[in-house]
Amino acid sequence: MALALSVAPTSSSSSSLLSRNPNPSPNFRTTHLNFGSQRRIYTINPLLRSFKCLQSSSKDVNASPFSISAIASSSQTTELVPHKLQRLVKEFKSLTEPIDRLKWVLHYASLIPPMPELSRTESNRVMGCTARVWLEVELGQDGKMRFWADSDSDVSKGMCSCLIHVLDEASPEEVMELKTEDLAELNVGLLGGERSRVNTWYNVLVSMQKKTRRLVAEREGKVPSFEPFPSLVLTAHGIEAKGSFAQAQAKYLFPEESRVEELVDVLKEKKIGVVAHFYMDPEVQGVLTAAQKHWPHISISDSLIMADSAVTMAKAGCQFITVLGVDFMSENVRAILDQAGFEEVGVYRMSDETIGCSLADAASAPAYLNYLEAASRSPPSLHVVYINTSLETKAFAHELVPTITCTSSNVVQTILQAFAQMPELTVWYGPDSYMGANIVKLFQQMTLMTDEEIANIHPKHSLDSIKSLLPRLHYFQEGTCIVHHLFGHEVVERIKYMYCDAFLTAHLEVPGEMFSLAMEAKKREMGVVGSTQNILDFIKQKVQEAVDRNVDDHLQFVLGTESGMVTSIVAVIRSLLGSSANSKLKVEVVFPVSSDSMTKTSSDSSNSIKVGDVALPVVPGVAGGEGCSIHGGCASCPYMKMNSLSSLLKVCHKLPDVENIYGGFIAERFKRQTPQGKLIADVGCEPILHMRHFQANKELPEKLVHHVLSCESKR
Repeated sequence: MALALSVAPTSSSSSSLLSRNPNPSPNFRTTHLNFGSQRRIYTINPLLRSFKCLQSSSKDVNASPFSISAIASSSQTTELVPHKLQRLVKEFKSLTEPIDRLKWVLHYASLIPPMPELSRTESNRVMGCTARVWLEVELGQDGKMRFWADSDSDVSKGMCSCLIHVLDEASPEEVMELKTEDLAELNVGLLGGERSRVNTWYNVLVSMQKKTRRLVAEREGKVPSFEPFPSLVLTAHGIEAKGSFAQAQAKYLFPEESRVEELVDVLKEKKIGVVAHFYMDPEVQGVLTAAQKHWPHISISDSLIMADSAVTMAKAGCQFITVLGVDFMSENVRAILDQAGFEEVGVYRMSDETIGCSLADAASAPAYLNYLEAASRSPPSLHVVYINTSLETKAFAHELVPTITCTSSNVVQTILQAFAQMPELTVWYGPDSYMGANIVKLFQQMTLMTDEEIANIHPKHSLDSIKSLLPRLHYFQEGTCIVHHLFGHEVVERIKYMYCDAFLTAHLEVPGEMFSLAMEAKKREMGVVGSTQNILDFIKQKVQEAVDRNVDDHLQFVLGTESGMVTSIVAVIRSLLGSSANSKLKVEVVFPVSSDSMTKTSSDSSNSIKVGDVALPVVPGVAGGEGCSIHGGCASCPYMKMNSLSSLLKVCHKLPDVENIYGGFIAERFKRQTPQGKLIADVGCEPILHMRHFQANKELPEKLVHHVLSCESKR
């Protein structure tokens, strides 16, 4: 059935908005526009053609077998989208006042009819928009794309209308070629330029392209054989596991509630604190999360916070600290406790074997020593070393090149501040190659920003300073984390095809393709790149925003980091959903790994792992605990999984270890000396303390700056 829209002639007294009218007045000359579907026939007064929203066409469209190459060869279509976009931008730029631009967007909103309720489905929702937005896409027999959109916000609906004007009847190739950056000049300054409103342009475009890509693949019979990634769907009513899951590890992974009580009792009795990394086995994290209700001296965090938490626990009277992490983490805890004056507090690891780390190992290799020696020959130089390295590496490096520690959450600011305080500096980052490459790529992207945008990132930098520092920023190219290495090309291709419109999260250590995807999503507030804590905070923020909107919604988060994060993420989401009256909100956490890399729990809820009071029906990790599978990676660190619940309980029960039965579990102090005859513990702590000074004061300490500049004077 055709829908006729009519508008009264322009006059000082007449309304400028379109109104629905099934029987237009004979005084109006109207143009009927049929965009390839009986669902969409419009009647528009020609006086509104200046809005350029829905343009009629007199040329006939001849149906032909679908072919992207055939469509792309038409020079007539090739110029269509850029021309429409340029004209639209020109219209918006002609309006200098935000209120006028807002009115213009509302005009566009009035030019498209509402969607029928049957089309306002979850599958048609556009994620990431402040208001609810629905989008339908059709690939016509003539090989052209048609779009329908609607929103419960007139502003968002107007933005959709503008994009439909630009892309409707375009070829699939033209739709896919349009970049989010091309829409930058359509940031209409809607009454203060709300960023969330501006992102509607980008998120709707990404959804248009995702649906276009699928329709093209279906038409050509080239649909990729991608299976959905395994995921957890959380609602106020429970958790649903999606995907096929391994069974064998279920009984081993999930302890009884009595083990939680056992742990709490021994921690209280012997005044033991527990610091654990986010990447622990979900069994361990589940028990620790439940135990936190009864014993406050348990912390699950990223590596930076672990040592701080240990100091807090020592101040509260804990006599022992158990560390669930890799060896450099227990080394850092031991050293920072000593620096804080708690030498008497015992620090214990969870194994008498080496709990290694591929990154820490890379920094201990001869190649890294050669890298640092090159840095020492190019003063003034600063070595920015990732905290995920051994104390010995930090000490030896600091004697070769002035060194400051960094984390994935502060590395960018550390480097920018170093160049701000020492403009002639050369920075040498290591050992994570992916993070180094991503940092360089980030700074390269900053060269496309304005001085104002760069100043928002760091107030003492400009376009000129960013361009100047790039040639003097080096990174080690032979070190990777075995977990984040898994987020390579195959995983990225599946994300592009199936999850490009979801919220994308990525640790700064992931390979460049995954980094680029998440950075693009970050520009439209649909992604985060950073530390594990940054990822957790981002998910918490987006879920809280959805809870506050109090409408039905489905949020989808792709977890681009170690899958052990699931326990903390589930706990945060469940807490937010449990406190909300919004029973329609669904939150899906997607693990970009093979389904064979997941483990299903027992169907008996009494035997399932608990996160607080919530039973988890699925956790990441291949059956048998053998680390990463051959099916695409499990994003699970085998070193972290050496920290078992049984080891924690055994160590705790034996403390104080008078008979030295668990002597191999002690995080020993470094008594060895550096080449310059100083204690490794003392020298290795200096880069950490420099970082802590920077975090507290937002500038590098004078001691470090003097060290860097004095090396140059000795040249």
